[in-house]
Amino acid sequence: MTDSDGAGDRAEGESGGSEGGGASGEGGPEDAPELPADRDAVRDALVDWYEADHRAFPWRHTEDPYEILVSEVMSQQTQLDRVVPAWEDFLDEWPTTADLAAADRADVVAFWSDHSLGYNNRAKYLHEAAGQVEDDHDGTFPEDPDGLSELMGVGPYTANAVASFAFNNGDAVVDTNVKRVLYRAFSEIHDADEPDYETVASALMPPGESRVWNNAIMELGGVACGKKPRCDEAGCPWREWCHAYQTGDFTAPDVPTQPSFEGSRRQFRGRIVRVLSNHDEMSLDTLGHKIRVDYTPDGDYGQEWLQDLLSDLDDDGLIEVEESGNETITRLE
Repeated sequence: MTDSDGAGDRAEGESGGSEGGGASGEGGPEDAPELPADRDAVRDALVDWYEADHRAFPWRHTEDPYEILVSEVMSQQTQLDRVVPAWEDFLDEWPTTADLAAADRADVVAFWSDHSLGYNNRAKYLHEAAGQVEDDHDGTFPEDPDGLSELMGVGPYTANAVASFAFNNGDAVVDTNVKRVLYRAFSEIHDADEPDYETVASALMPPGESRVWNNAIMELGGVACGKKPRCDEAGCPWREWCHAYQTGDFTAPDVPTQPSFEGSRRQFRGRIVRVLSNHDEMSLDTLGHKIRVDYTPDGDYGQEWLQDLLSDLDDDGLIEVEESGNETITRLE
């Protein structure tokens, strides 16, 4: 279940066909770029972190492939807090593939629309897939990514996810979350012109442990290593090895380079708060001269520029700005 910043990151338009189910398995440890020498320690740290505390989405408490498929299809580009009630309502209405296959497709599409899940084709494909399970597989889901990818609307990512979470029979999941984690964590990925995410992901995943591993690494991307990283707050288990944590470079394929701090608004906001913390109050021009040497009241970095910064800080509740006669007085809140 993909959940970067609370929303799925899989591409739209997955469709049934003969595509494979993710990493092929050819990129085993022998083929992988150089990774931390103690790969078992890296694996154990992540799994232990996940098993100690993780978000309790209801689909994480089932191994029913139908229930997992519904969660995967619903989560495509949809915030997970919206998926939970829709998933529960859907399974109350159609608890098995047999129930869904027997339903009127218009009712399934209406449900999708009523729950604001977007892209009604997903509802049609899910209904069709339920019919395939019943008619072509005697009500039993295929257990491997290749078989699952034959179902309508089930592309490589979803097939691999269902194989992993329902049957513990998948490859390493590589979605936007996982790419972000691998790019930041390992310099071999970060420094590569064409990063080989699939090979590295496959080399890291413990053999035969796709269920816990894929849940764990996606949880890392969703909780600790989102677009705005929370390394220490979330107790990221990979800080010891992480390239980004050691260097401070938290860029990633879906995260642009952070603007330079030097000369930025952030820098001068901080200076304002520090200066005011040492004074009861201060006039506009006195403050301006304190925070930058090229301050001139009528210049590019003058009163108008400074008042804009003060307005932001005032809106944030950090300072008070008072107009006293012809003078602007500032003080900490």
